[in-house]
Amino acid sequence: MLAHARAVQPAECCGLIGGGNDLAETIYRLQNVAPDPLTAYEGAPAELFAAQRRMRERGEQLLAIYHSHPRAAEPEPSETDVRLAFYPAAIYFILGLGAEPARLHAFRLFENEKRWARVEYRVVEE
Repeated sequence: MLAHARAVQPAECCGLIGGGNDLAETIYRLQNVAPDPLTAYEGAPAELFAAQRRMRERGEQLLAIYHSHPRAAEPEPSETDVRLAFYPAAIYFILGLGAEPARLHAFRLFENEKRWARVEYRVVEE
């Protein structure tokens, strides 16, 4: 995720994370096709559907959605992030590239309630 975010900055990156049993297995990078990719993200529809198809083929579930906030030192969901949170079961990761080291935070976004909550996560290396 971090390599993806750095490769496309100053634009925002976006992608999906697939896996099972709350364990991330695969990262699916998506092209950001938002009208203003410097301040918003929107996964390319064809890539989004292809990634979801690959997840099904691999027996994965959509666990998380990620994107970056290139100028944020401490990333938090924007009002737009919450409003467009169409996958309530997914965790939303946001990478902040505005300071070194970059920061990664995880959230549950509640679009219907117009709110978010921080989520704890753990990075495990195998």
